[in-house]
Formats: sequence, structure tokens, C-alpha cells
Amino acid sequence: MSTPRYTRLSGLEPLVITPDLLFVNVGERTNVTGSAQFRKLIKEERYEEAVEVARQQVANGAQILDVNMDEGLIDSEKAMTRFLNLIMSEPDIARIPVMVDSSKWTVIEAGLKCLQGKSVVNSISLKEGEAVFIEQARKVLRYGAAAVVMAFDEVGQADTCARKVEICTRAYTVLTEQVGFPPEDIIFDPNIFAVATGIEEHDNYAVDFIEATREIKRTLPHCHISGGVSNVSFSFRGNEMVRQAIHSVFLFHAIKAGMDMGIVNAGGMPIYDELDPDLRERVEDVILNRRKDGTERLLEIAERYKGSKGAAKAEDLAWRNKPVRARLAHALVHGIDAYVETDTEEARQQSTRPLDVIEGPLMDGMNVVGDLFGAGKMFLPQVVKSARVMKKAVAYLLPFIEAEKLRTGDVGKSNGKIIMATVKGDVHDIGKNIVGVVLACNNFDVVDLGVMVSAQVILDRAREENADLIGLSGLITPSLEEMSHVAREMQRQGFEIPLLIGGATTSRAHTALKIDPHYTAPTVWVKDASRAVG
Repeated sequence: MSTPRYTRLSGLEPLVITPDLLFVNVGERTNVTGSAQFRKLIKEERYEEAVEVARQQVANGAQILDVNMDEGLIDSEKAMTRFLNLIMSEPDIARIPVMVDSSKWTVIEAGLKCLQGKSVVNSISLKEGEAVFIEQARKVLRYGAAAVVMAFDEVGQADTCARKVEICTRAYTVLTEQVGFPPEDIIFDPNIFAVATGIEEHDNYAVDFIEATREIKRTLPHCHISGGVSNVSFSFRGNEMVRQAIHSVFLFHAIKAGMDMGIVNAGGMPIYDELDPDLRERVEDVILNRRKDGTERLLEIAERYKGSKGAAKAEDLAWRNKPVRARLAHALVHGIDAYVETDTEEARQQSTRPLDVIEGPLMDGMNVVGDLFGAGKMFLPQVVKSARVMKKAVAYLLPFIEAEKLRTGDVGKSNGKIIMATVKGDVHDIGKNIVGVVLACNNFDVVDLGVMVSAQVILDRAREENADLIGLSGLITPSLEEMSHVAREMQRQGFEIPLLIGGATTSRAHTALKIDPHYTAPTVWVKDASRAVG
């Protein structure tokens, strides 16, 4: 079995693409061909507002930012250079990698010259023959970038499963054997085309993409699969609800087949299980080409979801009639913060202690989020929105928790000091932050070192603070080895305090077999925040 090779990209912060991420969201709104708003801003040279579009994409959970300036009336090279230079001076945007997207090589090269870290070129292909393909691939290597490779050769774009696999296999062979291109830096785009067009030849386009994805991932080691997801719903322009349903269903099946990256507005996408069952069934008929009348059946109900904003709003708010625990869970799963303080207050009044709201309904809701994310039915940007709702609810409860401490005389009675950190190589801190809040509410002094923290920094700070515990967190697979390294260092440097292990990729078995043997003091796996206190 071959050793896993992970794609490592970076802006100011690293992005290591491992299977644990499930799906990497590439922000689509900074693209003049896909966003009329962004195109207008660039054409009118309103760059400050254009930068805010990029900032919003990052805030909504984009892990890579796609930037495209291909428009006939725009000087694409000049616009690309100016825009990238502006966003590179904004740390909250520049922290994620950029995908330089253009059909013109000169524009791509102009963009690459502006970027630090490791970016992505979108795209190169065999459409002009192998010689040009090899030359461009070598330049991509020289700039230290990864590459999106289109399923496009001298004959044209691949539209069938067989052609997609054939072209991608040929490109993979050329890149790995003639260019020396790292296979983990190859991102294939097997072409997502519109379905439900009314043209019979188009009916199998989504199936062709999904099956090609499955075969490419099976036969071409370490590569990734991406695509422009909004293409698949192009036939339903103007009907945003149906389009989003198509995207959700398409991604659900494509991700299971091996698609691990895509240009999509995932932050605003409905959750697969939450779609209207009738709409989901008919969309699924179209995506999977299960019925010859699939397009007609989807068109029959499409009008239901178009232009009926009042009805849609009433349906959206039906969840407000549920019990408060269910309302809080719904708000967390859907990332809705509009009512969370009202619902949190209602839950507080029904609880013995304000902390019970955190350890009860709020943690229950976050556990649902975790289960949906693990099943591929939610994407990381949606999880980030859920975490923001959780943070707002906790912030509302904190004054009540402090007031309770004053009443009961708990102020100043510390249960101990804990050093918490997301380990080196990992930038994910949602779970760690929630655990920190729960511990702080239970009279632990929490020293949060943040993300990407090396073993030595953790141990130096533990000594400096005279800590009673160390808590390590991580979301991605490489974090597991880093946690083992921290345990070995704790043993070597004579630590005797308990070590807590938590995060999405951790488990009781892994902690017992791979971390605990390296450290003689207690090593404890923490399944979720509510168990951290015990």
C-alpha cells in the first residue's frame, strides 16, 4: 500500500488537504465570469468594494479563493495584478491560498508573480498538444504551485466518462513521468456540464462526472478532483432554490465518489437531509439519470420554489414553533443566529444553572453538526457558521455564569490551570474553543495558545504557568502524529501532569495505542466538551 501524499498549499497559513477535510470549498464570488456583482466592481475599478467580496468569501468559510478576471472589456493582466496585490496586503484574506483562474497563460503568470506561499493554477490542459502542456506544467512547478488539469485535449472537452478518464490518465502520465510533477499537486477537473437542459444527450452528464471521478481516484494515485459546481444547475438560472438543491444533491453523490474540492458557494448551500423530500427525489432523478421524464418532473414542481418568497419565508420559520431544545439544535445546524439569544434565554429559564444550557441543548446541537459533517452532509463553511452561533449563545450566557459564581462564592476557587492548543500543522480550533468555554465555566483557568502550536511552545508555557493539565486538539490526520510527538516530549522532559486529547480525527483506540504508550502520566481521550470536565 502506497504512503499517503498530501497536497500542501498556503497563503499566510498552511492548508494541508487530507481525507479528513472531506471537501475543500473554493470561493467562487471573486470571478468576473461567474458573478455579475464582482464583474461590475472590477469594470468600474471599485477595487475597495471588490476586496470586501473576497473578505466575505473567507468569512463564509472559503478555504481557497478563486480569482478570475477573464472579461473582454477588462485588461485581465492589469486587473489580476492589482486585485491580488490588494488582497495580499489584507492578512485576514491573504491567510488562505489563491487559485489563479484564467484561460490565458499570460494572466496566470501575472497572478503567480503576486503571490506568496503555494497557490493553485486553474488551469492547464492538453488542448494545444503535449508540448505546450509540458511547457506550462514546468512553469507551474517553477512557481511552486499546484495545478488544475482540465479534461480537454486536442479534440475538445471530454463529455463522456470514458473520454474524461482517458484524457486525465494521459495527462497524469505526462505530468508524473515527463515533467516530474508531484501527483498530489494534480487537481483534475473532469468537466461539470449542465443537466436538465431538455437535450437527451445531456441527461447523463452528472453521472458521467461522478463515475469518471470514481475511476480517476481509483486508478491515479494521490490526485484530487475539482470542478465548477454551479455549472450543473445552469438550466435553472433565476430559480435559486432549485439550483441550490441541485448543487447539494450533486455534491452529496460526487463527494462519495471521490470529489474532494470544488468552486462553490458552500456556505449558503442547503443540507442534503433538509431538502424538501419531493424536490430532493426529483433532483436526484435528474442527477442520477434514473428516469427518462426526470427533467419534465423537475420542471413540474420548479415553479413552486420560484417567486413565492412569502410562502418560502413562512415555511422557513415553521421551526420556530418547536420546543426550545429543538430550536437551538436547528439554529446550530443551519447557522442561524437571529434568534439564538432569545432561545438561549428561554432555555436558561428552564434550567437549574446557566451552564446546563451549554452542556445540554447547545452541545447536543453541536453533536448533530459533527455527525452531519462526518457523514458528508455538511461542509466545513457550514460548520464554521454553526460554531459562530454557538459562540454567540455562550457569550450571552457568560454574564449569568459569572453572576452565579458570585452568588455561590465560587469566584477564585480554581479547579486547576490547563494549557490548550491546536497542534503544529493544524489551523482548526472550533472544538478546542468550545471545550475551553466549558472548562472556564467550571472554574478552570484556561490558557489558550491558539492554533499551529509547536510541542516546545506548549511545554515551555506549561512550565511557565505551572499548569495542572495540557489539552491538545486537532482536526486533520497529521495532527495525530504531532500529538504523539508532544507526548514523547512530555515524557522526555519529565512532565507528570495529565494530557487530554481531543478533535475530530482522534479516538479512544488511537489514544490508547498510539499516544498513551509514550507518556507514563495519565493520557485521556475527550470525546466532546461536556466530557472534558469529568
